[in-house]
Amino acid sequence: MTSASQRLPRLLALVPYLLSRPGVLVAEAAADFGVTEAQLRRDLELLWMCGLPGYGPGDLIDLSFESDSITVTYDAGMRRPLRLTASEATALLVALRALAETPGITDTGAVRRALAKVEDAVGQARPAGVVVGLEGRESFVRSEVRAAVQDATTRRRAARIRYYTISRDEISDRVVDPMRLLLLDGRSYLEAWCRAAGGVRLFRLDRIDDAEVLDEVARPPADAEPTDVSGGLFRPDPEQPSAELELSPDARWVAEYYPVEDVEELPGGSSRVRMRYSDRSWMVRLVLGQGGLIRVLAPDDLAVDVRRRAEAALARAGHLAST
Repeated sequence: MTSASQRLPRLLALVPYLLSRPGVLVAEAAADFGVTEAQLRRDLELLWMCGLPGYGPGDLIDLSFESDSITVTYDAGMRRPLRLTASEATALLVALRALAETPGITDTGAVRRALAKVEDAVGQARPAGVVVGLEGRESFVRSEVRAAVQDATTRRRAARIRYYTISRDEISDRVVDPMRLLLLDGRSYLEAWCRAAGGVRLFRLDRIDDAEVLDEVARPPADAEPTDVSGGLFRPDPEQPSAELELSPDARWVAEYYPVEDVEELPGGSSRVRMRYSDRSWMVRLVLGQGGLIRVLAPDDLAVDVRRRAEAALARAGHLAST
């Protein structure tokens, strides 16, 4: 049996291969892919079993391979150019960027070529409003920020960064001494000694607005210890209050961008999450800023605060409109 890393590229290549060679012999196809006939038949069985929830085999890819030849009887539109919705293109870009940074990927060149093609398609489609921007929602890291951070870490130079702190909803300028770069849960982090905080901190690269490499050697204190991430990055503080929120499909990015607990999928693409927060006013602004896409389920006093602030804003808007 082949490993998953060997089998996945073969499965992805099989359908276009078979479409271009209708009626190809099993022996010939197996030879072209460098596997045994038995392994190829197992691959074909797996492809045939790819279906949609609630349906059965053959509803996405339907194949005929009982005899010595293979015929694709239904290709699920794979012979047509791929067209992505805004959310699909966004998700694909984020996933490809994370994959390109994942240690152990043997062919990062192929990943980056695919990323470049998708980015190019997104750029061409932008006038029609096909793809929304990534910044501020998904793990989008500015190329100049990434280059500066990598340079500072590699050459062991101090760096000046402008960083957005979610818990306080503020942007601050800091001088840091880089220690290492981490990839956790598909997001890139700079671990560094923060001179302002006087301690080791993890900075998400997509929340760094600007980075500058300084002409001085990075000198984190000798007792500065790397962060233990073996148990996961997010460790909820039981002392912090929590909010139970219902996210509409268009607000699901909140669960990707902010640390949440107890994610429950709901009918229609919505989800219910629990989020801890340190600043109540920040949580109120987060909910209001989504224009009705987030509903506060608990606690009741937070829902009252959100409603009161929304009513006050509407009253001010009505007053301005009448003057």
